[in-house]
Amino acid sequence: MTADLLDGKRVASEIRSEVAEDVRQFVHEGGPQPCLTAVLVGEDPASQVYVRNKRRACEKAGIDGRTVRLDAGISQRELLETVQTLNDDPAVHGILVQLPLPADGNGGNGFDERAVLDTVAPLKDVDAFSPVNVGLLMQGRPRFLPCTPHGIQILLMHAQIPVFGQHVVIVGRSNIVGKPLAAILMQKAPHANATVTVVPSRYEGFGLPAIEALACGSPLLLAHTSSLPEVGGGAAAYFSPGDVHALAGELGRLLRDTEARSQMASQGLARARQFTWKSFAQSNVAAYESALA
Repeated sequence: MTADLLDGKRVASEIRSEVAEDVRQFVHEGGPQPCLTAVLVGEDPASQVYVRNKRRACEKAGIDGRTVRLDAGISQRELLETVQTLNDDPAVHGILVQLPLPADGNGGNGFDERAVLDTVAPLKDVDAFSPVNVGLLMQGRPRFLPCTPHGIQILLMHAQIPVFGQHVVIVGRSNIVGKPLAAILMQKAPHANATVTVVPSRYEGFGLPAIEALACGSPLLLAHTSSLPEVGGGAAAYFSPGDVHALAGELGRLLRDTEARSQMASQGLARARQFTWKSFAQSNVAAYESALA
């Protein structure tokens, strides 16, 4: 069994160069330098890395990337006021609130993330988390597209993997990836028009939609990347119908095995470079077929 690696880093670099040229031309014609501001609350190491990478990406694209750093001990009211200040600042064109917010923030009570995201002005909500922007996306007239789902769509486009008329199975229904990806791929639009099945990541009968996809003769796209072994930064895996049968049973086990998922994630790229789906799936194919009998 083989899988094609989709080089997200290469595609991202190409797109960043295109955006940099667009920004240069926009500013040359008299427009203001675009400004993206990230709000970072607390000292979570992963969040700091994400925000730093966003700032570097902005710099490479000619965008003014700013970070507002706030102590985890601030109150909900103070955080909302900070977001509102950015809403009112004409020099800020986009706002990102880095998630997750500290669980022990707001005086130990935690933050109401939904209230914080809803405070971001829809015209500056580049993550498209606002109910207004989610509604526009569902109606097929998005103002902004959520970055990770749109990135998946762009990656498939660059790899010339057709989505039109295909059956796409998305494992995971998060507001950040699963739901918006389903909304994007089902639209009457270029590089969309797919039949989409969304499977909760804790669904016990994982094999059923996989078999359904196989029976339809359509590819299975697995977008819930946290449930899969790491395949290298910026890479994704695309599986043909012939791969699904052997893969589905082992994925079902892995999706339910938190310890196995954590162990594989910690082993990182070195393990992934030696990884083959065939060896990973073969051990459980017999048990999977027996369960279907």
